[in-house]
Amino acid sequence: MSSDFTLIKPRFVPPLDEGFRPAVLANHAFIKEVEASGAGVPLVLGLERADGSVSRYESRVFPEGHARANANFMYVERIVKFLLWQRGGWKVYVGGPKSIGAYVAKCYSPNGERAFDYQFMGQDVYERTFTVVSCNPEDVPAEKETTRPLGRHLDGYRIGFDLGASDRKVSAVVNGEAIFSEEVVWEPRKHSDPTYHYNEILAALKSAASKMPRVDAIGGSSAGVIINSRPMIASLFRSVPKERFGEVHDIFLRIREEFGVPVEVVNDGEVTALAGSMSLEDNGVLGIALGSSEAGGYVTMDGNITGWLNELAFAPIDYSPAAPADEWSGDRGVGALYFSQQCVFRLAQSAGFALPSNVTDAEKLKVVQ
Repeated sequence: MSSDFTLIKPRFVPPLDEGFRPAVLANHAFIKEVEASGAGVPLVLGLERADGSVSRYESRVFPEGHARANANFMYVERIVKFLLWQRGGWKVYVGGPKSIGAYVAKCYSPNGERAFDYQFMGQDVYERTFTVVSCNPEDVPAEKETTRPLGRHLDGYRIGFDLGASDRKVSAVVNGEAIFSEEVVWEPRKHSDPTYHYNEILAALKSAASKMPRVDAIGGSSAGVIINSRPMIASLFRSVPKERFGEVHDIFLRIREEFGVPVEVVNDGEVTALAGSMSLEDNGVLGIALGSSEAGGYVTMDGNITGWLNELAFAPIDYSPAAPADEWSGDRGVGALYFSQQCVFRLAQSAGFALPSNVTDAEKLKVVQ
């Protein structure tokens, strides 16, 4: 990360993580510096998804040749990284100074510093070749967001489930009232055979179904990237080899065929936002899910969920060069290491907890709890 970019020490330093340098403080300081210089130029970022929808983000940066122009690189790269995991996209338009577009393209390439994100957002999630387009701000496509209604139907006999990395939960619901709930400890991240995951999920659903005369619909949430009820990639399935991941993509479609009823599965952050909206009987609700990983979701003022990715596990929130590195992506200072069970395990020893080895994550959490 560029030493030209100024990091800000927080007023209140976390005692277990004294090197923490919040992204938000550094970003605000950069923007203030650009504005104070009087030399700022527009930066427009566009993120295009597979369905043709486009998100835009606008800011200002130093112009080419400015004494502080090198600070642009870290600022923009980190913003691009955050937007990719917040909103998703297989194509990124960088409308601004050409050097910034070239830097982002170099980072997000097969051999670049963000090769993980290049592969993840390209082939793994959107099944396209990840592309960075450097252009003028006015050439970034117009915003084109999509939303969809979901989860407002409570009549009849329904099943709801949630898949986490340490346990799976299921409920049987009759006309909006839960009549049965079950929580079972499992360890999906350690199993390479997708048949294990399918059978475990099926067992949970059949357990709930046995409490009702019929099943009219099934709704679920899961950690990971879910598009059209298809898990594109998730830490739950990280041990499944690439050649068998097609079975993971279709796991909920097979369950739909098994039960013969509508099955909808979305990111756990979106379900959190939707549950909050229904509980509050209001719209414009933000939800966050802090479990084995970290996710977010939003219910619009129209009561719909967004078409965004909403998987914040890899969104950068600590800009310290000494921030811990995520074991999967290799990036430093990303959300899952601060707002999930992974943070508990990372800081437990510093907080005076001796976590046992060779036990499940759920058992480790019980020690802290």
